[in-house]
Amino acid sequence: MVSLETIRAPLFVPADRPERFAKAAASEADAVILDLEDAVARAAKDTARAMLRTDFTDKPVVVRVNAAGTPWHAGDIAAARHLHVAAVIVPKAEDPMTLGAICTGLGPGVAVMALIESGLGLARAREIAALPGIARLIFGSIDFCADLGCEHRREILLPARMELVLAARLAGKPAPIDGVTAQFGDPAETYADANHARALGMSGKLCIHPRQVPQVRRAFAPSAAQTDWARRVLASGDGAVSVDGEMIDEPVRRRARSILAETTEA
Repeated sequence: MVSLETIRAPLFVPADRPERFAKAAASEADAVILDLEDAVARAAKDTARAMLRTDFTDKPVVVRVNAAGTPWHAGDIAAARHLHVAAVIVPKAEDPMTLGAICTGLGPGVAVMALIESGLGLARAREIAALPGIARLIFGSIDFCADLGCEHRREILLPARMELVLAARLAGKPAPIDGVTAQFGDPAETYADANHARALGMSGKLCIHPRQVPQVRRAFAPSAAQTDWARRVLASGDGAVSVDGEMIDEPVRRRARSILAETTEA
């Protein structure tokens, strides 16, 4: 069973398309996100909520609810609590007090993932990450760009992604999950985006199509060369030594241990 801390490639499915639930679970995704928010039309919100279920898979089932303040939020939270889902994704995460109340309302058995997708959300990311009920941060990069009026390019979003990585680290939480690659028909672009996110210290990436999942998993899995390097580093002993002309000390060994831990998780 995959834990919430090790989710790398969760796959979105519209909550009003139950015929797709099992297909999503049969993919290489390590979690299924039933989406009540952006993927569902306003007129279908109540119908979609009634279709929620978790009995189609042993993988973690996560529900993205509608944002606090919308007409559907309270019903979404009640449904998620009743179903005992693994986690709830709260979109438009900006207010720590509101998020704290959501965490309390869901109870101790349901984790909350805060979807940061605005300038205000990013400004409060450290405070949000530190809330006891917040399991992970997620970057809603497309909405973030719409909020700031900026282009969705890696170099532009670099400060935002690094701030989320830092916020999670300061709070002692698992590294954030990156947002989607909208062009799901281009596997190379998905892989490049995921590889960029991993290089920055993020730990996973949202997927909107099954064909994206293998690319994300490949990007976040240590390569054979990295695994071999890590093993040789840890076999080098203690203190400052040289491996292949590189100085090895304890910070480098910590990185090597992290790589081997990721290999075990994969």
